[in-house]
Amino acid sequence: MREPVLVIMAAGMGSRYGGLKQIDSVDEEGHIIIDFSIYDAIKAGFKKIVFVIKKEMEEGFKEIIGNRISDQIQTEYVYQQLNSLPEGYSVPEGRVKPWGTGHAVLSCLGTVDAPFAVINADDYYGAHGFREIYEFLTTAQEEDKYHYAMIGYILKNTLTENGHVARGVCEINDQGFLREIRERTRIEKHGVHTRYTEDDGKTWVTLPPGSTVSMNMWGFGCNMLKELQKRFILFLENDVPKNPLKSEYFLPAVVNELLKEDKATVKVLKSRDKWYGVTYREDKEAVAGAIALLKEQGKYPKKLWKE
Repeated sequence: MREPVLVIMAAGMGSRYGGLKQIDSVDEEGHIIIDFSIYDAIKAGFKKIVFVIKKEMEEGFKEIIGNRISDQIQTEYVYQQLNSLPEGYSVPEGRVKPWGTGHAVLSCLGTVDAPFAVINADDYYGAHGFREIYEFLTTAQEEDKYHYAMIGYILKNTLTENGHVARGVCEINDQGFLREIRERTRIEKHGVHTRYTEDDGKTWVTLPPGSTVSMNMWGFGCNMLKELQKRFILFLENDVPKNPLKSEYFLPAVVNELLKEDKATVKVLKSRDKWYGVTYREDKEAVAGAIALLKEQGKYPKKLWKE
C-alpha cells in the first residue's frame, strides 16, 4: 500500500481575519493551530502533506506557514479556485462563495494517488485522532466496498461560547459504522442546552450534548477523488440552479450518497481529545490557554520545530 498523505484544507484560511498576516499565534513561540496538527501528524507517521489553498494566497501562505513546514515534511500544493469547473460549466454571475469542502478535496485529483486523510487548517484535533486515522489508512483493505473512516468528536467538546458553529451530526450503528451524517450549519448553546436551526432561528431543535459529530477529519482511499469528480457534475446540474450564489458541495453529503448506495463503509473512530478552534476572534484566549496546559502536561515541546 502507498504511504498515506495528509490533505489540509486551507483555502479559506485567514478569511475571517482579513488576511493571512492577521492570523494570531496561540502561544508565546508564535505557533498557530496548524503547527500543532502537522506536529501531531508527523508523530503519527505521516510523511507528506498536500495543502489546498487559493492560488492568490500562495506567496503569503508559504511565507507564514509553508516554508517552515517544508523543512519538516514533504509538502505539495493544489489550488481550489472558483473557476475550477468541468468543461462546459461556468461560475454563476455574482457568485463569490467557494464551492465547499467536496470541491476542496477534489482539487487533489491528479496529485494525490494514495490513501489520504483530510483535515481543516484552523482546527485543533489532538494527537489521538491522527494516530487513529494513520493506523486505519495503513491497514484498511479494499474489498467489494470502499472502506473509509471518520474521527468522531463529542458535540459538547466542539462548541464555542462566542456564536454558532457548523457540524456534521452523525448517526452510528451498533458496530461503530456511520449510518448517516447530516450537516447542521448553525448549532448554538442555549443555556444548558445545545440546539440547531435550519430556518434562521424561527425554530430550534435540541441536540444531545453527547452526540457524535464530524470535524472534517476523514480517512479515504484515493478512489474517493473519482467519486467526487463524478458527483460534482451532478451537483452543478441539480443543486446550483436552485441556489446559484450559495449552494455548496459538502464532503459529508458525498459520503452520505455512497452510504445510501451501499458503495462504502465508514468506521467511526472516537477521539478522546477535546477539539479547539478559532471560529471567532474571541475564541483565541481559550485556545491559547488549552495549548499552554498541553505544554505543561508535556504533550508538546516549547518549540515544535528545530531551527
